[in-house]
Amino acid sequence: MTSIAKRILIDHLIEGEFKIGEEIGIKIDNTLTQDATGTMAYLQFEALDLEKVKTELSISFVDHNTLQTDSRNADDHRYLASVAAKYGIKFSKPGNGICHQVFLERFARPGKTLIGSDSHTPTAGAMGMIAIGAGGLDVAVAMGGGLFYLKTPKIIGIRLTGSLPQFISAKDVILELLRRIDVKGGVGKILEYFGPGVKTLSVPERATITNMGAETGATTSIFPSDERTKDFLHLQQRDEHFVEIPEGTENDYDEIIEINLSDLIPLVAKPHSPGNVVPISEVEGIKVDQVAIGSCTNSSLKDMLTVAALLKEKRIHKEVSLGISPGSKQVLYHLDNSGALSDIISAGARIFESACGPCIGMGFAPNTDAVSIRTFNRNFPGRSGTESANVYLVSPESAVAAALYGEITDPRKLGNYPNIEMPPALKIDDSMIIEPAEDPKSVEITRGPNIIPLSEIQPLSENLITKVLIKVNDNITTDHILPAGVKILPFRSNLPKISEFVFNQIDSTFPTRSLDVKDEGGGVIIGGENYGQGSSREHAAMAPMYLGIKAIINKSFARIHRDNLINFGIIPLKFVNKNDYDRLLDNDILEFKEIKTALINNDKEINVKNRTQDYEFNVTHDLTEREREIIIAGGKLNYTKQIRLAKP
Repeated sequence: MTSIAKRILIDHLIEGEFKIGEEIGIKIDNTLTQDATGTMAYLQFEALDLEKVKTELSISFVDHNTLQTDSRNADDHRYLASVAAKYGIKFSKPGNGICHQVFLERFARPGKTLIGSDSHTPTAGAMGMIAIGAGGLDVAVAMGGGLFYLKTPKIIGIRLTGSLPQFISAKDVILELLRRIDVKGGVGKILEYFGPGVKTLSVPERATITNMGAETGATTSIFPSDERTKDFLHLQQRDEHFVEIPEGTENDYDEIIEINLSDLIPLVAKPHSPGNVVPISEVEGIKVDQVAIGSCTNSSLKDMLTVAALLKEKRIHKEVSLGISPGSKQVLYHLDNSGALSDIISAGARIFESACGPCIGMGFAPNTDAVSIRTFNRNFPGRSGTESANVYLVSPESAVAAALYGEITDPRKLGNYPNIEMPPALKIDDSMIIEPAEDPKSVEITRGPNIIPLSEIQPLSENLITKVLIKVNDNITTDHILPAGVKILPFRSNLPKISEFVFNQIDSTFPTRSLDVKDEGGGVIIGGENYGQGSSREHAAMAPMYLGIKAIINKSFARIHRDNLINFGIIPLKFVNKNDYDRLLDNDILEFKEIKTALINNDKEINVKNRTQDYEFNVTHDLTEREREIIIAGGKLNYTKQIRLAKP
């Protein structure tokens, strides 16, 4: 016996050796994309000049850019639909639901591998899958039959005992883990759940935990495939997809964290980090302006039935606005069919589309200086659409309590906990999932005027003379680098336009200053710890590339963003001496002499000369041979084409 994660990874291992920290290449069975990242991913797939995808299953979801305030989002959706039809990809139409919720319901299969161009792809780990968030280019290459590469992670066993008390939910489990290990504690690790407490959790509850495990920085999270998995698949009329995958034992893990479910209390992540977790009692009484329930973390049928039962025959506080987003069409149908939707509406809630919506800043933005209580997974500054809002992350039960009382409230004050019974059978309607065309050659790709072809990336030069264009602090997120929201998301297929918003929240002059030096050697970004945490959005690497950024020097990088930088030819470097971070200033001119040769030779330390201040310092890297070849080639697209052309 060994850990579940190790079993599945070894079963899919094609290159490398399963040794912690060493790079491995694994075969990918499934891919998913969503429209905010998918448009660019499919432009990249088209650039590979392949006739069709080579995975067992690839699905294109539309769940982010669904407001369609003008033609741009609608044009992107037409493009996505035509690409899916032509290249053998299933297409989930707008309104069918959030990608992770729908994938869990209709496609997730124990023992398979999945990568998705969304950082919350690990949601499918609730079904015993190795499911990993990645950049769109990594997904495009996997769709073309390429391997997915990662550093062999440590496997951390999360031993669950006991059972959840009333008014304590799966959200409190993952908040407890974040309280202990914060937003960097999972970096380079897989979180694998085992122990007697596991069997007390349904698949939707497990999905809440695996979904928000992404906030720890973990590669992925995973549960065993057991009787609860079998029950979920039976409800989805997918009994044939069940495969039992027994949990590991204490001897199978590199480290063990113990969580007694029976001891948990209501928790909350305060602004502005998912890791800023405290007991809800510490913030109880704070006046609430807005409550939002949904997102890929808490929009399952079980979550929604719980919310409806707690709201039944009650009215929300007169000064609170409550918005609810069911996770899928399936969830919405059964809320309506059971009468639960009426209970939600009668309480005074607003019902939103089955989509990401407010979680990604697409509508329902809070008022100025608002306190917004959300069942989402992230509360970074400005992500809600309102820069001055204070967002708190809670369970559905705690969200209902806040909506009813008008202030942050311990949900245990709501009285008797309702008995939630799932329906004995579900109506399965996959009519909004469109199959690929039977005759792909007859399909013409539809391109709107906002879809701009990819620009070519030049190979790495031997010498770089760059300017420090910005210096940022620790825990910079991809939302800081390239925000989401109604104003920006429509430009996801227009790289020149979206690049105008890079670091908009920190320094709105960054894009202009970058373009000013793009043809004179380009720029460099200086950062602190955990640079690039959060969303998998590869545009946070693509746009700086377009603006001429050649290297980023930090104390440490978040995994997905580091990989995205490499994919687009930006060198991720780390300080040998972290004190050198303090000496660097904006507009310093940095010279990287013979850096191409240094990477070819795999010199672990690279000398950098600060011409402005007239001193030298060393940086280092942890690039594998393959990653160095990608950077030298000018990015993964160039590299992949070279590899394909080199094959007989």
